[in-house]
Amino acid sequence: MFDWLKLLLLPGEVPTVTQSIVAIMLAIGTGVFFGRLKMGKITFGVSAVMFTGLILGHFGYRIQPGILDFIRDFGLILFVYGIGLQVGPSFFSSFKNEGLKFNILAVSTVLLGGIITVILFYFTGLKIEDLVGIMSGSVTNTPGLGAAKNTIEEITNSFPDKKFGDPTIGYAITYPLGVFGIIATIIVSKLLLKIDPDEEMKKFRKSKINRELPLVHKKIRVTNPDYFGKTLHQTIKDFGREIVISRLKHSGSVAVKSPTMDIQLQDRDVLMLVGLEKDLDDFTATVGRPSTDLFIESDKQISKKNIYVTNSKVIHKKLSELDLYNTFDLKVTRVFRAGREILPRPSLELFYGDKLRVIGSEEAIETVEKVIGNSEKKLLEPDFLSLFGGLLLGVILGSIPIVIPSLPVPIKLGFAAGPLIVALLISRYGGISFIHSYINTGATYFMKDFGICLFFAAVGIHAGDGFYDNFIQYNGWMWLLYGCTITFIPLFLMVIIGRFVMKINFLQLVGIMSGSYTDPAALSFSTNYLDSDIPIQTYAQVYPLVTIFRIFVASLLILFFS
Repeated sequence: MFDWLKLLLLPGEVPTVTQSIVAIMLAIGTGVFFGRLKMGKITFGVSAVMFTGLILGHFGYRIQPGILDFIRDFGLILFVYGIGLQVGPSFFSSFKNEGLKFNILAVSTVLLGGIITVILFYFTGLKIEDLVGIMSGSVTNTPGLGAAKNTIEEITNSFPDKKFGDPTIGYAITYPLGVFGIIATIIVSKLLLKIDPDEEMKKFRKSKINRELPLVHKKIRVTNPDYFGKTLHQTIKDFGREIVISRLKHSGSVAVKSPTMDIQLQDRDVLMLVGLEKDLDDFTATVGRPSTDLFIESDKQISKKNIYVTNSKVIHKKLSELDLYNTFDLKVTRVFRAGREILPRPSLELFYGDKLRVIGSEEAIETVEKVIGNSEKKLLEPDFLSLFGGLLLGVILGSIPIVIPSLPVPIKLGFAAGPLIVALLISRYGGISFIHSYINTGATYFMKDFGICLFFAAVGIHAGDGFYDNFIQYNGWMWLLYGCTITFIPLFLMVIIGRFVMKINFLQLVGIMSGSYTDPAALSFSTNYLDSDIPIQTYAQVYPLVTIFRIFVASLLILFFS
């Protein structure tokens, strides 16, 4: 009576399309469930999908080859594109501060792992594709595995007689080692270095003084006679730093206005300033003193509101081109983009999804809303034209053959690096034509996690097919030993150099460790174990460049040594 249900849910040697879909759903569903369970302070999150896929594959579940390839590649594309959009803005801005140092350390770790892999190739007699799989699993790097498989496919298309091993086998055997190895290194290094997370947090906050500070607002009263009669334009020009004067109230009056730059300062005028705290303190000391005037904060004469940029006609226009003050008697005091506060300089170019904080009359604000767009509903709706346009550009970039002399086939960025680079550039420059960088946070997380779940399910089920036999056949314990050298040697050197040579805060160093191994499970563990979100920041700073380098290292090892 229930034969149809057994046929649907139980594994089969030659799966139908429906059975393939069921296998993928089972792997993802059970993986997400087990990924939420805690082992002490450890949760594996979506990484558990890889393990449940292995188990299902071991017990006979299969996916049709065509569906398997599509699910694996499409999942990888969604994952790296989502990562690129998510970390792009902070990735580029981080190079102005500590990002360069962090990325040098992280990329050096990647290159060292590649060197160890080459040494193992010469001394173990293993095929390079097997070692690349071991390397990718040992550092939990999914895009690297995807790049290796794409490279092997390209070589096979050009040289049909050439036979390759499957790097997925080594990846599956060593992946758990990579996950637990990073977590173990974090625990051991914390104990050996006698790290106090609270003390590290204090040092971190102290080191961040005058770096990436948020914008604040302050009230001052003009008391310096040298500035009486001077225009705001001349006053700010003489000061030499960028601040915004959002409101002005003359002494003895309760009328608050949004001042033009040609208005002249008078004795005991009260100003509302926006900018970096140190700049505002210095400006206050120069022009007057702090004020406790409450009328300047009154909204009776002027209103403030947040307006979202959604009108395509103003995207990529500069604030100076819009000239909102002279045109609409309205002043922009702050711009919010990708979680950052930006001072509204005249040269600032507006991106889709930017949030402008404006002050002015209610009538002016209503008029400007029509110009800027301010359609929150539009921001919530997925813009599939923009999304799939970006994905298409990523696939095209990843498919461009790059001819390198002495290599048997042209190298390609592949489905991992191509979409990642496009997403980084789109998020940096706000978009290309109709393709923009804004996707609401929930949609970005969904795309990223959904993509990696599809990839893990496909790779896990495929690797689980004969996993035990492969483990025995290929002497899995030796492969784990080789994986240990790739996992632990670079990690311990990173801790020593990062802590004692580069003097990196341990909370940041842990994020670099997790980011260098592109391991979300280790990142999740570290934030709970150290009770800090600081590792997330450095993880995001190094992840994109590390991913690109791991993709290139995996591809080049296959090309040079296969």
